[in-house]
Amino acid sequence: MGYLRERVSYLRGLAEGMQISDATNEGKLLKAIIDVMDDIALAVEDVEEVQEQMGEQIETLDEDLAEVESVLFDDDYDEYDNEGCYATNVECPYCEEPMDISEDMINDENMVECPNCHKEFEIEWDCECGSKDDEIQEQ
Repeated sequence: MGYLRERVSYLRGLAEGMQISDATNEGKLLKAIIDVMDDIALAVEDVEEVQEQMGEQIETLDEDLAEVESVLFDDDYDEYDNEGCYATNVECPYCEEPMDISEDMINDENMVECPNCHKEFEIEWDCECGSKDDEIQEQ
């Protein structure tokens, strides 16, 4: 039993102990007020119970969401940790057209094919995977 219901029960017992009669208008009004207060106390208890259930559901959803974020984002961050080493913009030494290159565009011999003139040129990766000053050098 909640605190509000205890207080309403106390008031109901107090009214009965004072022998407030239903025969008088004041007695009818007082008992009606106590009944309304009891209804309000029950409604508040119901709201508190629903709120507690919703809080538990939110906690569960938060935990599930944290797990999903961990699965989705942790792998992605690892994938792009060294992106600066393997993705950049270079100029083709033959046609002088700028092009964006990434690691998957480079073959085993560190050669890149220009998408404009289709000539291959060598890329030297001077990278220690952590230095912001590492750049792609053309040869």
